[in-house]
Parts: sequence; structure tokens; C-alpha cells
Amino acid sequence: MGRERWCNESVDSPIRHPLTYLRLQRGWSLEELARRVRLSAERQGLRSGITRQRISHFEHGKRTPSEETQLLFAEVFAVPEREVNPLNWPEWLPATDSPLSLGPRSTFAAVREAMTVDRRAFAAYTGAALTALAHQWSLLEPSRLAGSLGGKTVDGALLTWLEDSTAQLAELATAQRQHTVRLLDAHLATLTDLLRDAHYSEETGRRLHIQVARVAQTIGWHRFDQDQQGAAGRFWHAALHSAHAAGDEDLGAGILSDLAYQAVWLRQPGTAVEILAHAISRANHPASRSLLHLRRARAHAQLDDARACHRDIAAAEARLGAAAHRSPPSWCAWLSPADMSVDTGRCFLDLGAGPEAHRHIADGVRQLPQARAKTKAVFLAYEADGFLRSGEVERAAASASQSLTLARSLGADRCLGLLRDLMPAFSRHGRVHEVSELMTAARAASVPLVPR
Repeated sequence: MGRERWCNESVDSPIRHPLTYLRLQRGWSLEELARRVRLSAERQGLRSGITRQRISHFEHGKRTPSEETQLLFAEVFAVPEREVNPLNWPEWLPATDSPLSLGPRSTFAAVREAMTVDRRAFAAYTGAALTALAHQWSLLEPSRLAGSLGGKTVDGALLTWLEDSTAQLAELATAQRQHTVRLLDAHLATLTDLLRDAHYSEETGRRLHIQVARVAQTIGWHRFDQDQQGAAGRFWHAALHSAHAAGDEDLGAGILSDLAYQAVWLRQPGTAVEILAHAISRANHPASRSLLHLRRARAHAQLDDARACHRDIAAAEARLGAAAHRSPPSWCAWLSPADMSVDTGRCFLDLGAGPEAHRHIADGVRQLPQARAKTKAVFLAYEADGFLRSGEVERAAASASQSLTLARSLGADRCLGLLRDLMPAFSRHGRVHEVSELMTAARAASVPLVPR
């Protein structure tokens, strides 16, 4: 019935909507899905005027299906009615996948999945699946590494160059990321080709796996900053497989903390707490443990658990102090008192302790090096949120305007999302001069911040 080859429809452009993903996963055309929805309505004694054009509008975000139509979609995709939340369209659609289990040579499959994920960038792992993966990581010892018996031996000079290049690409300023995305993708492909095809000793294999993990972790942050949550999770998932194969427990713990940070960002603090408990159990370096405790403090704050939050803040501060005279792992070398101060302030903000939040966030923003512009944009958005909550509208608008300027220059969609969430509160103060200027700047930049 009008069936199309889905690969022709999707190969040249990213899939941006769960409905598209589910439809193409089943090999259905727009017309075929519309037909199935109409049949579902008939079986229930109803009539539906759904057409291929209406489906297309849903998939492009031009229209939102009615509650009745969403229930028809639920039947078509075998989703129990109790799981349908019409106010949460399209997030209730089951467009998720399960992470791969850790195991010998699982890195290749995980990287391959991550490298093709942009076509379904919305699809994220469930909290239960991530918690299970973290639990497996905390218990499973890595297998011995072995290279291909038939490939060429990895050249030592090439490996050193790859390691140096990984470090340089990871340390480039955020403003340059738009130019480095393809370089990182190519770098990851080269490293995984060597892992799969080359001949190498166990030590060389360990070094290669560490580089794969570091590059995949960096790419994951790029995707996260672009608000591509599913893609970010899959690159971090691939990075975890590779770090585990290398036996680098601190790096693995750091990657789990990235997944936990994402969970906090997506308002899933319970998942973050569980993931971080497993990560802390095997992290060794005090700087690693400091960051893990700090991120768990943020999750506890979201859960309104003040006692656990303060306990983790104290642990984070103590371990950061203990790390002062030891070189930190590269993945958390950026951690500084400025980060500690702002994240502590963010915790206090979530717990309703406004004055303490303002003091800590302001101190952190002042301390932050100029090179960390993306982090500063996020910190300023936090500061704007705090000022809004305490009724200091002019100061809130000033911080938000600074954040907007930085976020626009960096292409940091994630930060723009933070500001977008603040706009309804700002819109209630439209007559305030600073707020009016903020709204004007957003419109002039064609940034969709102002509520419609």
C-alpha cells in the first residue's frame, strides 16, 4: 500500500523526530502510517482524517496531534494506553535503544552505532538501561587485549602522533568546535580501524583504546552542547566500552559521570545518583572522585535531599584539596575552584537557598578563565536564574544578555536552551528596560528564545 524504501527517505538528512524513527524502523511510508492510523480508528468505531500530509506535519513539528490521535498512534505502535501522556508528545513514543553489554571487542560495535546515530539523534537510553550498564562496569573486569594477527604492526611514531592529536583536539577552545567536528570523526575512524585491523601488543592496544575513549568522550560533549542528547549518550556509551577494555577505571568513571550529568540535565536525578554510586566505587584519583561527588550533589539537590547534597559537596571539596599536588586525569584536568563554587551555588539554588547560591555563583563566574567561554555562558545562565528567583530582574537580564552573546558566538545550543527556559519568567517583566533589550537581542539574532 504505497510502501517506500525508507533508506532513500532518510539517508541524506538526519532523523529529528521519534515518530519518523518509529515509522522508518518499520519500513512504512507516510501514506502507510496514515492508513494504519485510520484502520485503528475504524476498529474502535471512530473516524480519522489522518493523511500523509498530516503525518508529515507532526514529524516536522508543525502540528501536535490531538489526544485521540495520539491514542491511535499508541495502538499502531503497541504502546499501552497507560503510558500515553498527551502533554508529553512526542517523548512518550518508544524511540529508544538498549546499550550494548560490555565485553571482548564490544568497542567496535559501540563505536559503529555512535558513528551512525545522527540519523536518530533524539533516541536516548532509558535510565534503567544506563544504571544496569554502570552496575556491569563496576563489577566486570576487562579481558586481555589482542590485535589482529594478520594486520600490519602499529607504528610507534604514528601512535604517539595520534595521542598528541587527541589531546590537542580535546583542548581546542569551544569556539573552534564547528571546525573540528569532522576532524574528530575522522580521528575516531582511524583509531578504530587500527584497533580492528592492525597487529599490536597488549600495551599498544591499551593505548589505542584509551585514545578511542577520549575522542568519543569529546565528540559526546560536542553533541551534548548541540542538544543532540541521543547522539551524546551513544558516543559516551562507546567511550565507556573502550575505557573499560583499556582497564582505565578513572576514565571509565569519568564517562559514567558524563552520562549522569546528562541525566541531571534531563531532569532524571534518580538515575544520576545510581550511576554515580557505581562510578565512585571504582574511581581512584581524588580529582576524579571530587567531580563525581560534585555531580552527585547536583542530583541530590534536584531531589531536594539537602543532607545528601551537603554531604557530597563536602566530599567534593575535600578531594579537590587532596588533588592539588597530583596531576589529574586528562578528562577532569579542567576542574577548578571556580567549577566547585558555581556548581555548589547551583545546588543551593535548587534547594531554595538564594543568598548562598548568589554568592557561590558570582565567585565562580569571576574566577573562571576567559578561555572557558562555553562554561562561562552556562554559569551566567545559572546566575540569571538565581537573580530571577530573588526578584532582581535587572541583574538577571544583564547576566542573561552576557550568556546569550557568548552562546551565540559559540553555537552552544545547550546554553540557549537554558536561556529559553527562563524567557517565560522574563516576559512578565517586559516593561523593564534591560528585559526589553534582552528580548530585542534575541529577536535580532533569530534565536527562538521569546515565547510565542
